[in-house]
Amino acid sequence: MRKIYSLLLLLMLVCSAGYGQVIIQDGDLVEGQTYNWTKDNIYQLDGLVYLESSSVLNIEAGTVIQGLETPTNGDNTSALIITRGAQINAIGTAEAPIIFTSELDDLTGALTADDSGLWGGLIILGNATIARPTGEDQVEGISTLEPRARFGGTNDDDDSGALKYVSIRHGGAELAPGNEINGLTLGGVGRGTEIDYVEIFANSDDGIEWFGGTVECKHLISAFCGDDGMDWDFGYRGKGQFWFVIMSSEFGNNAGEHDGASPDGQAPFSKPTIYNATYIGSGLNANADNEFALMLRDNTGGTYANSIFTSFKEKAISVEDLPSASGVDSYGNLLAGDLVIQNNYWWDFGAGSSLTDLVDTYATGDDPTAAGVIAHLSNNANKTENPFLCGISREPDGQLNPGLAPGSAAGSGAPVPTDLFFDKVDYHGAFGATNWAQNWTALSLYGYFNEQCATTATEDLVAEAHGYVLQPNWPNPAVGQTTLSFTLPQADRVSLFIRDLEGRQVASPLSSAHLPAGQHTREISIGHLPAGTYYLSLEAQQVRLTRKMIIIE
Repeated sequence: MRKIYSLLLLLMLVCSAGYGQVIIQDGDLVEGQTYNWTKDNIYQLDGLVYLESSSVLNIEAGTVIQGLETPTNGDNTSALIITRGAQINAIGTAEAPIIFTSELDDLTGALTADDSGLWGGLIILGNATIARPTGEDQVEGISTLEPRARFGGTNDDDDSGALKYVSIRHGGAELAPGNEINGLTLGGVGRGTEIDYVEIFANSDDGIEWFGGTVECKHLISAFCGDDGMDWDFGYRGKGQFWFVIMSSEFGNNAGEHDGASPDGQAPFSKPTIYNATYIGSGLNANADNEFALMLRDNTGGTYANSIFTSFKEKAISVEDLPSASGVDSYGNLLAGDLVIQNNYWWDFGAGSSLTDLVDTYATGDDPTAAGVIAHLSNNANKTENPFLCGISREPDGQLNPGLAPGSAAGSGAPVPTDLFFDKVDYHGAFGATNWAQNWTALSLYGYFNEQCATTATEDLVAEAHGYVLQPNWPNPAVGQTTLSFTLPQADRVSLFIRDLEGRQVASPLSSAHLPAGQHTREISIGHLPAGTYYLSLEAQQVRLTRKMIIIE
């Protein structure tokens, strides 16, 4: 029923806007040609469509490309595959992004983050070096009899074109049983390719996966994907800046799953350099697996710097540590200086608040207590402090603002990268004073963003600087009752108030109670309050701290 309704809405949209509808099958794109897709048409991919070697596909800003859910040629799904030697130039703008989505998408925001796997995705294959024994490989799920699905080579400067202001939505269908497509797959893509301002929204597998190559990427978003947010493997050695991941509370694994090579000892191992990432997990009480913020394994190296990792249900980081006799691992790269984690904020993890709590251990490894990883984090200016993001929400309720609150210490002081690829900024995380993800993304269209910094007041920063801490209530959203934890640096007289969005006091769970210094936990009954959004405030003699609370039925 949803499919029929969506298709009817789409047909009405196409007719009223004067769009043409163009079906694209594999035979429509041949070798050595130039194709121009324009915004006055909606292009529908019917099955696996290959842009063949020496061909160029130019896509105009504002163009919509849709994948058919059930291709007519018997393929398992629809996807666009840019082969080695071909180029895609998809150059959108913030006002007119290029959208890849499902045929069921009426382009008004009727689909949700739960609508995934409705088509395949975008696959770009290049000639750059990959860490495989033969120097090349085949895209997962496509028959080895299909030579156009090969990637890898020796040209690290290879140019597969450009993606700019591109939103890829509701994909991740299976190529073959057990092999779903990433929202954006980059296989052996070289640094001559430009990738900037790309969003993956509601993909059933990983958001973006790099299989080797050297491509350099800025302003990436992976939102509410079913597996990992950012995934690299096969010796990826590119650069990245301003990467944003937000995970669903119901599904999703690691924000970053990072592998070195296949097999582990194959050269070259992964060693990308990433600055200014903001990775928001599924929340402390999520149903999602949400294993780690960063899983670093299979001999990966690389650098994460000036970044923010927050709101994960378990530990923060796993650095694979195997017994020395077993061969190479990522812990060895850490010791050798090929894996560097520096100048980052780590905050709000279910496993605890200290570096010892946040690091995974390998009982049979060379460092069974992870003392070496903990020392590395401590010695490289990693902080277990609140970076004060303006607002975290995983619902389309206008409350997500991944920027930094005024006065946040994370807003300055980060060492500025010197490499010419990177913007010279000294703040931590993916967002400075402006939200570059506004307007052109599904996150914006579907109503997630709030332009105001509404959930953390400046006085909260002052209070926390003096040792007053109010943790977000959990569970949140809550039914019937919720738990609140707070810390007092000294004995104080404390009240807890619940106020509605108009500022009216609707409950007072604690009234002027004299409490000792230390951490306190309170169970709060909220069953008498109607479903909605509220503000829960802790008020001591000299401070007030406020957190948002959502009550559901």
